[in-house]
Amino acid sequence: MNIKKYTKNPLIALLSIILPLGGAGGFTSCSDMLDTKSDMIEFAEDNKLNSTTDTLFSVMGIVRGIQKVADRTVILGDVRSDQFVTTEYASTDLKQIASFQANTQNEYNKISDYYAIINNCNYFIENADTALYKLGVQIFEKDFAAVKTFRAWTYLQLVKNYGEVPLVLKPVLTEDEAKSEMNKSYSDINAICNYFIDDIKPYIDTPLPQYGYINAEVSEKFFIPVRVLLGELCLWAGRYDDAARYLYEYITLKDNPLLPSLGSSRWIVSNNDFTQASLSDGYSMPIISPRESEIITYIPMEERESYGIKSNIQNVFASTAVNKYYYEAGPSEAYKQLSKAQNYTLYTEVSLTEKDTVYAPKIGLAKDIYAGDLRLGCVYSWTKYGRSETSTYGSEYVRVDKIDEGVIPLYRAQQVYLMYAEALNRLGYPEAAFCVLKYGLRNQNIERYVSEKEREKAGSLLNFDDEIFIKALVAGVHARGCGDVECDSNYCVPQPKDKLATYEDTVQYQIPLVEQMIVDEYGLEFAYEGKRFYDLMRIALRRNDPAYLADAIAKRNGTMDDGLRARLMDKKNWYLPVK
Repeated sequence: MNIKKYTKNPLIALLSIILPLGGAGGFTSCSDMLDTKSDMIEFAEDNKLNSTTDTLFSVMGIVRGIQKVADRTVILGDVRSDQFVTTEYASTDLKQIASFQANTQNEYNKISDYYAIINNCNYFIENADTALYKLGVQIFEKDFAAVKTFRAWTYLQLVKNYGEVPLVLKPVLTEDEAKSEMNKSYSDINAICNYFIDDIKPYIDTPLPQYGYINAEVSEKFFIPVRVLLGELCLWAGRYDDAARYLYEYITLKDNPLLPSLGSSRWIVSNNDFTQASLSDGYSMPIISPRESEIITYIPMEERESYGIKSNIQNVFASTAVNKYYYEAGPSEAYKQLSKAQNYTLYTEVSLTEKDTVYAPKIGLAKDIYAGDLRLGCVYSWTKYGRSETSTYGSEYVRVDKIDEGVIPLYRAQQVYLMYAEALNRLGYPEAAFCVLKYGLRNQNIERYVSEKEREKAGSLLNFDDEIFIKALVAGVHARGCGDVECDSNYCVPQPKDKLATYEDTVQYQIPLVEQMIVDEYGLEFAYEGKRFYDLMRIALRRNDPAYLADAIAKRNGTMDDGLRARLMDKKNWYLPVK
């Protein structure tokens, strides 16, 4: 979002001078959270937000504030998970994050950056002139709704990282106001989610702002659809009926339905024993291209540091000239084993009259990382180079094709589908949830693979337009890395060894097992996007089982780290410390 290239436009010129909250100044007791010294507040105190210029200035100022936490959103979600390990070249701060021993001085632990966004949102919400109408339409309704969702999203990130936080709903402009807010009772994740569900629900049908393209960036995708955020908030709050309803409505929007992306990584084979095979990557590129329909919301980052906030994600996860090939974090053994444990299925013609299902081998491939699910192998590559002893560059070259420093995805189509599956499963519809993974949601698949009893219970949640959700446009999420997964007889809804007494007993047996398959799919699909740690946290909180998270992360290296497990068995250690 190269703002400075557009200084001839007075609206864009305004954006280039925004300085969000959270500067170096402040006061001892509250400086970690609320800082009242801000050029933006000084500007805002003298201005009512009642013009297009002021409104755009403020909304894009909030976007710039979100840029400041963009990298952190990915790093805190990935590096603390079971899917990544730090290298010997990682910074001390990153190693502390990975080992859950970060202190209050850690560069990734800056709670004030989140409250800076919140304070700007609060100011906008209090001062935007919502009484202005033109031709019967509220002029700033779209911007107002967008800012409400920004505030809700920021609070969700805040409480996931800090456990309990003050719920500040008014702009804080003075030190006394900041001290007063920090003395309030803190709110946990249930309280935060339930508050903001009610707060943003009235804007469920409000369109997103339309600012056009900013330096070829799709500005509409800077904003979060209300139904998508409601779905996630409801999952965290345990309101699965509401989560399923909001996500279903978003998927089936009449004027803009959400179809799953069909981009996948596949083997191209000339014979069925895979001795002659090449890899086709249709998976990674749609994820980092903001013009693709797969990306619903992303944070736009600057091209150059001189323009503002530039992402550093590549330098953490990949070899670059900047880090001299000394990358800081890479895939863990647990992540590699999860990927390898999957089956790649190929449904192929043996002859003109005969077809067969074959599975890709797990050994003898061009690279070991190609065994199983292909998503990891397509986005990540590692090469060893010979270097002279005098070289300043490292000998390992790591490339991560899934990362684009200009685009930090927040929501993608597949995430909406997997969140929907998670909600369906917890409502007692494990077959329908599994349908999201293996077959894709269309009426013919639901009628074939979901029992009549479950379809009756789910009702309208399993009804999809036959003219939109057609075979050519619908596939299971698992097919993105596992080929013709609908033909994999080993990938199925878990069944008890012995028949259980009732239908409901069987459902209750299946729910945690299907939930684990969904969590595995989250991991396979969203690595390098900052989701994994929070997915583990959400399930552990849901089950009231800290061992669910502790065991997974403590075994990230392939063997149990007893010290790390003991640390994570105490939920207080899941969160970053605050002064």
